[in-house]
Amino acid sequence: MKGFIDWVFDLSNSLASSSRPLLGTPPFSRHNEAHHTHSQAPALPEPVSRSEAPCSTSGDLEAQPPISHQNIPLESLYQSSTDLNDKKHNPLAKIGDLQVQFLRLVQRFGQSQNNILVSKVLYRVHLAMLIRAEESELKTVKLKQDRAKALAREQESSGVPELDFSLRILVLGKTGVGKSATINSIFGQSKSETDAFQPSTDRIEEVTGTVSGVKVTFIDTPGLHQPSPSSARKNRKTLMSIKRYVKKRPPDVVLYLDRLDMIDMRYSDSPLLSLVTDVLGAAIWLNTILVMTHSSTASEGRNGQSVNYESYVGQRMDVVQHYIHQAVSDTKLENPVLLVENHPSCRKNPAGEYVLPNGQVWKPQFMFLCVCTKVLGDVQSLLRFRDSIGLGQPSSTRTASLPHLLSVFLRRRLSSGGDEAEKEIDELMDSELEEEEDEYDQLPAIRILGKSRFEKLSKSQKKEYLDELDYRETLYLKKQLKEECRRRRDEKLKEEEDLTEQSDQAAVPLPDMAGPDSFDFDFPAHRYRCIATSDQWLVRPVYDPQGWDHDVGFDGINIETAVKIKKNLFASGNGQVSRDKQRFTIHSETNAAYTTTTDSRIQTFSVAADVQSSGDDLVYSFQGGTKVKTFKHNTTDFGLGLTSFGGKYYLAGKVEDSLLVGKRVKLTVNAGQMKGSGETAHGGSFEACIRGRDYPVRNEQIGVTVTALSFNRELVLNWGLQTQVRPTRDTNLDVNVNMNNRKMGKINVKLNSSEHWEIALISAFTLFKALMRRKKAVSEITNDDEEEL
Repeated sequence: MKGFIDWVFDLSNSLASSSRPLLGTPPFSRHNEAHHTHSQAPALPEPVSRSEAPCSTSGDLEAQPPISHQNIPLESLYQSSTDLNDKKHNPLAKIGDLQVQFLRLVQRFGQSQNNILVSKVLYRVHLAMLIRAEESELKTVKLKQDRAKALAREQESSGVPELDFSLRILVLGKTGVGKSATINSIFGQSKSETDAFQPSTDRIEEVTGTVSGVKVTFIDTPGLHQPSPSSARKNRKTLMSIKRYVKKRPPDVVLYLDRLDMIDMRYSDSPLLSLVTDVLGAAIWLNTILVMTHSSTASEGRNGQSVNYESYVGQRMDVVQHYIHQAVSDTKLENPVLLVENHPSCRKNPAGEYVLPNGQVWKPQFMFLCVCTKVLGDVQSLLRFRDSIGLGQPSSTRTASLPHLLSVFLRRRLSSGGDEAEKEIDELMDSELEEEEDEYDQLPAIRILGKSRFEKLSKSQKKEYLDELDYRETLYLKKQLKEECRRRRDEKLKEEEDLTEQSDQAAVPLPDMAGPDSFDFDFPAHRYRCIATSDQWLVRPVYDPQGWDHDVGFDGINIETAVKIKKNLFASGNGQVSRDKQRFTIHSETNAAYTTTTDSRIQTFSVAADVQSSGDDLVYSFQGGTKVKTFKHNTTDFGLGLTSFGGKYYLAGKVEDSLLVGKRVKLTVNAGQMKGSGETAHGGSFEACIRGRDYPVRNEQIGVTVTALSFNRELVLNWGLQTQVRPTRDTNLDVNVNMNNRKMGKINVKLNSSEHWEIALISAFTLFKALMRRKKAVSEITNDDEEEL
């Protein structure tokens, strides 16, 4: 539930959380470990597009048919829907009244009720009400919005009752950016002193007036000074006085003003933004709208050349938003942007309102964004969502997902020494190693045909010839595999793997790394060359072909080792450390295993310790267990685990059993439990794998997996299908299907063939369809722009 709440109300002005009008940036939403089911609700389009005028209705949705109330008075109809228990104490009823006020303001500011911006606000308010509503109230909540629209139309047309809506707006910014001038422009008269040569506001004062029937109170504050060592103390003193003032009467909206023409790549206000965050708190930015004054200034690039206005604004807004991200330590925040021009020579429309170079009338947009911000902020307060909102590093509030940790614990299999895959192959081939002569050696000789002779064969003869070659290839691969198994068996019997003999082995250079696709004439492979020495340690760089540095290309180091300490004692470890300009990551795994053998069973004791980065935190995992092989084809595994993450500890246990039926069927079942932080999660899985006739020579198999996880009285079932088959001699097919009981999943199909090149046409068709879809979207945007112009 909390994850969904964060998505809906992560920003008190979430109406404009996406609303950089000129940029069309995506909406702000916070990352959460656990997502609620409701979070799959489709997101509405962006409220303001790049070319959408603030007062236009070009973004309107299709008009809905009028609602018939069968001559029932709207007042009584709406009253009956909102009077759930006691209107004075019911937050849902108060939100119903707030919806009516908002819809009346929508009409008053000339907006359509189906405008995208309005629809997004109503949509998020509606979702929030559904979260807080009781089961008996769900029907009422669903009907409330349509009734609110009808009631708002009636009240606004009659003017009864009088609209009771007010705004308190805190104005912040440096000296001389136009705070007082913007206030005067909103009221259409001089209410605050302005001076072009010196600061005009030397103390905090409230400026009150009425705009379109809405009482607006601006909290005008003294200007902050340009960041410097000498001005830091003055700025802190000013911000502390603002903090004491707004603590008594918090504002509904915060405006941070700056001059658009003074922002460039040398922008140096980062210390000032950090100081605002330190004194007023990071939460101040949740209600903040960035207001850029002097927005009708000619847009010029670095070389003095004229550039596109939207690109000009977008570049400067990215700079400011970047430093705000640094101040709050959260890159997901996106503040809405308003462009303002207060100069008397600015172009005006017939109504006397200032018009920006992009054709937007900024004053109605200014008021409308402030109204929407206040509405969502009031809903957030009434439904008590403020505790679920915060800014900063994710690690500060990050908690572990218990089902995820349990799932990882169940999948983790401790090493029992050596290569597990090689051991399994040796067991499967054990019965065939005693055969003195291989089946491949008993085959008669075959004459390999040239291309010209092969073409002379009939279709059936070609098929028989190719099938014979494929059969011989399978037997030859099987012969090689048996020879490899015999070699490993002989080495194990000799038991001559002491450290003295290993030290005499020469160092072997590893193959060069493959370079990325590039137009460079050469790839500097010599930078990455390394050798495998006899000391059991393998050290090599971690190559990143998509990294920021093409010449160097690696950002980490990988270390691996595996050693047989004694006859029955084995240890291994591997680790990888990566570092780039922004973060440091580490991932390491260490294992140790001790094996005892008796006449009837083989028992292995294993321990493991893992360390892994998760954001700015480290996840420590310790696991121990024993594996008992009582029968030749049956293995039972018992395990305990301890995980530490975010200062909390989670204890887990599991039991697993594997059964091999013949050589082709393997069954695995496990079950486990994990406890921590007063919560408990249960889980288990069943896996059945059917291997091909020629396994392990041909890796053909079909696997079915069923997984169940139970947490907080919720059960999630997941089933999967993995297949690797050869439908024909020259075709390989891989199918991976994963589905769960919440009707979510994915299907991956990989098909490759050495003869049927027609398969490539599927990808060509997909690319063509994607290009056509993109072309259609571009044409629709162009048509919308032409219609608005």
